[in-house]
Amino acid sequence: MEYKITGPATSELIADGLPPITVIGTEEIRNTFDEATLQQAINARSAPGISEVILNPDAHIGYGAPIGCVMVSPDHIYPGPVGVDVKCSMSLIQFDLPEEEIRDKRIRRDLINAICARTPTGPGQGQRNVPKSRHIPLDLAVQALIEGPSPSVCEQMGIPFEWTERCEDAFHRGHDRSEKSLKARLERITKEKYLSAFREKMRQLGSYGGGNHFGECEITQIEENDRARKCAEVFGLKDGQISFLSHCGSRGFGNIVAVEQFRILREYFKKTGTPFPGGDTHLVYARCGSHEGDDYLDDMALAANFATVNHLLINTLIVEAFQEIFPDVQAKFIYLISHNIVRREVLDGQSMLVHRKGATRAFPAGHPGLEGTPFESTGHPILLPGNPVGGSAVMVADPGARLSCFSINHGAGRVLGRRDACRTLNQKQVNLQFDDSDILVNCRNYPLDESPAAYKNFDEVIKSVQEAGLASVVARLKARFVIKDGDKPDD
Repeated sequence: MEYKITGPATSELIADGLPPITVIGTEEIRNTFDEATLQQAINARSAPGISEVILNPDAHIGYGAPIGCVMVSPDHIYPGPVGVDVKCSMSLIQFDLPEEEIRDKRIRRDLINAICARTPTGPGQGQRNVPKSRHIPLDLAVQALIEGPSPSVCEQMGIPFEWTERCEDAFHRGHDRSEKSLKARLERITKEKYLSAFREKMRQLGSYGGGNHFGECEITQIEENDRARKCAEVFGLKDGQISFLSHCGSRGFGNIVAVEQFRILREYFKKTGTPFPGGDTHLVYARCGSHEGDDYLDDMALAANFATVNHLLINTLIVEAFQEIFPDVQAKFIYLISHNIVRREVLDGQSMLVHRKGATRAFPAGHPGLEGTPFESTGHPILLPGNPVGGSAVMVADPGARLSCFSINHGAGRVLGRRDACRTLNQKQVNLQFDDSDILVNCRNYPLDESPAAYKNFDEVIKSVQEAGLASVVARLKARFVIKDGDKPDD
């Protein structure tokens, strides 16, 4: 394999007998791709029905396909490029609260306590683990799986329904685009043994989970150029004021149904003698319209509805927590955007299944997919977490985003595996880094495997995206405190 350089931050990965893989990244970023990641990308490019593969600058080893990749097919569905945390997403709220209001560490600690009293963290945690959470009855949770954040679901959970207008996809339907198929699918799978903990998983609505999931209080810093200011106005961002960024997904329910789908498809491959692409048993697939494909799309939609409602409920609880400390504060929901999903989109006039694994949709101004949304004239917000010390970003797509199938990275991307980070990084130094940056955390020790040094240089990642002509920065987000859990990851 070798790189063919095509631009300052673009290249093609060439492997014998295969069409090229588009790679986004400067030379520094390309040096972060290890052999296993590149081999996964090659396996993905050789897989049946795949017409394009994109490797984003945050790419690293994943489940069947690299985390930080895009796979496109007209008629094949690949669960690997969705992974086991279906519709893991980012969301952002903007408060009308000036930065100076939370400079006092005691105020920030009060906010942390108010949030943690409402939103549990940790892989197994649910509503009953904190005193001020929303206790969601089982029948309402089931309704949310089938309907998503419908007016009825939002009213019962106390979620502002108008927030659904600022979601990449607020409602997910079954393989035939109906709720009826989701209801039938859910009735069938809840009788299976692998969903014996279904009631417990439904109690996780309104919680973050563990691993790389987090809530982060930010200072919004809008870039000083006319385009950024225009986009910020459309998005609802306020310079120098407090915002809140959240990262979570479909929790235990999404994990269970995804793992079961991998098991089913692996067994199907073995039974039918179908070869695994690249010999990777995680790189399974199903054809559109097949029984297996329909079941996967239904399960993905159920988990995606859970993830959407989970995010909206968390954000509702975050606003409630801020209003406990600042009774008059107002909040605007900016956006919710996913990075582990398969979406049907039009590319060059053809309907395609765009698989984004650790990749974020990036529609620029005028894209047909934004017609009728508040973002037609600007492009939609792209929410990119970096790390608490280095900061995060809100971006907007540029016209050149077609190069990457209208996708960019989903964050910084790992440069150290979790075990390597825990073995090589020093806890005292990590904690001191947060102290020096005046960033509070809710846990005694910030998780080593989630520390800034475990991730790639975020500025170089952003530089790669901008130099490739894919997207531009609208605002930077500077962390003031972090809600985190040091337990095992969900994805």
